[in-house]
Amino acid sequence: MNPAPDTAVDVVVIGSGHNGLVAACYLARAGLSAEVVESDDVLGGAVSTVERWPGVRVDRGSSAHVIIRHSGIVEELDLAASGLRYIDCDPWGFAPAPAPGNEGPEGRPLVFSVDLDATCASIAAACGEDDAAAYREFVAVWGPRSRAVVASFGRRPSAGGLVRSFWPLGAPGEGRARTPGGDLAVDFLGSGDALLDRWFRSERLKAALAWFGAQSGPPMSEPGTAAMVGWVALLHDVPPGHPVGGSGGLTEALRRRLEDDGGRVVLGDGAARLLVDDDGTGPRVTGVETESGRRIHAGTVVAACHIGVTRRLAGADAPPALADADPPVGNGFGLVVRALTTAPPSYPGATPEESLQGLQLLCTDRGQLAAAHGDWGAGRVPREPVPLAMSFSASDDTLAPPGQHVVTLWGQWYPYALADGGDWDALAEAEAQRLVEAVDRFAPGFADSVQRLYVQTPLALERELSLPRGNVMHVEMGLASMFGFRPTPALSGYRVPGLPGLYLAGASTHPGGGVSGNSGRSAARVVLGDRGALPRARAATGRSLRRAAGRLVRRRS
Repeated sequence: MNPAPDTAVDVVVIGSGHNGLVAACYLARAGLSAEVVESDDVLGGAVSTVERWPGVRVDRGSSAHVIIRHSGIVEELDLAASGLRYIDCDPWGFAPAPAPGNEGPEGRPLVFSVDLDATCASIAAACGEDDAAAYREFVAVWGPRSRAVVASFGRRPSAGGLVRSFWPLGAPGEGRARTPGGDLAVDFLGSGDALLDRWFRSERLKAALAWFGAQSGPPMSEPGTAAMVGWVALLHDVPPGHPVGGSGGLTEALRRRLEDDGGRVVLGDGAARLLVDDDGTGPRVTGVETESGRRIHAGTVVAACHIGVTRRLAGADAPPALADADPPVGNGFGLVVRALTTAPPSYPGATPEESLQGLQLLCTDRGQLAAAHGDWGAGRVPREPVPLAMSFSASDDTLAPPGQHVVTLWGQWYPYALADGGDWDALAEAEAQRLVEAVDRFAPGFADSVQRLYVQTPLALERELSLPRGNVMHVEMGLASMFGFRPTPALSGYRVPGLPGLYLAGASTHPGGGVSGNSGRSAARVVLGDRGALPRARAATGRSLRRAAGRLVRRRS
């Protein structure tokens, strides 16, 4: 079969993950012709949904979208007009009682709602009035700080950008006087555990907040993780959301947005190599050749894929900054179990409205988290799995037929390479059952409701979603791999020095993993800045600023 004829566009984007699609949307809206190429037959990378069993829609990667709902991207691209509809996860967090049936305070669950008063009432009932008052103050202090983190995520990780994001926090009255035990720098550079210990007494409350913060990757014992805990303050403004029909609703809406602006997505024919020419002034990227042999000529290529894949696509043409890039990928990240059940988990002492709308944080002691991370560091599966459960079919009847439910179970810190040489294909079912049993301890009867399981081990995540070593964040999310160090200092500006025309996006770049879209938008802004603002880009920027101002006024009113 002869390959399709060569084509020419302004921009080729490699990878149809949400960051690649976001970049393509901004570039197409600015007036550039854009094409997205994807090797997978499924759109969206780790933000995708498929029919896993007859009539049952199951997410392949992410399920709860947090950061993108605070970024402004959904509004700027008007994705609601392209069919995106979020169901709010409210209550956004639920932590069950450690002893089902206990009639005392320790037998009451913790319920985190958008409504701060309701959340504090739940904390008071389960943990005491002192912790409830402390939580209210914690939200007041960390709300502005977390909004500064949001702003920094939406900007290039330059010193000037960070100053613009965090400078307002230096105003009198914000820091030392209102913050128990430390000033702004100490809090941001310190660990999440230390922050929690300064603010709260109840281990149950600290464990729930630590498990939420740990979803970003590092354990809350590591330096620089305090802000990951502080993010909860923003969830009392805008909670996590789950797109109707599954996580892939976001990327499907992005594709429709792109196509409405003249761009297109080609699935099943990804990039095989970069095209590089030297006109006498030095090498520059001139397009890509796809797996089918088709050549797409373009003056700009945005690699929205893993940095290791970008290095491979450049091959011998990779300049030193790219050829030498070797950021820490780590030894896996977690294990996912997708369960088809006859009912969602049922937690003693809690109603479905309280427990099933958001993240079920099934951890009552931070020692469980420390032990699981320690096992991971030793190359072992956790001796005591710590689950996080999500049951979005309870509020979205498009996901499963009547009488059936989809429950996603996440277990963190499962090593990709096992110290004893264990085979993940042989271990998958047993480890999935252990995670199911861990949920059953909090929700008795859950294991009996399970009909079928689809298990995504670290190895399976690598195979299915092209995530090297199963790391859903691409590159480790520790302090040494964030902001201007991500993926490396030389590549942190979304450009590749020594190879003009090549730009970077995706979870390998700032601000990292998770569903945010910030990397794609920032990369698009760098591209447009290098090309010179196009008329449509200037108009779009004006509209974005007006929308952002409107959102700020509404939030403050």
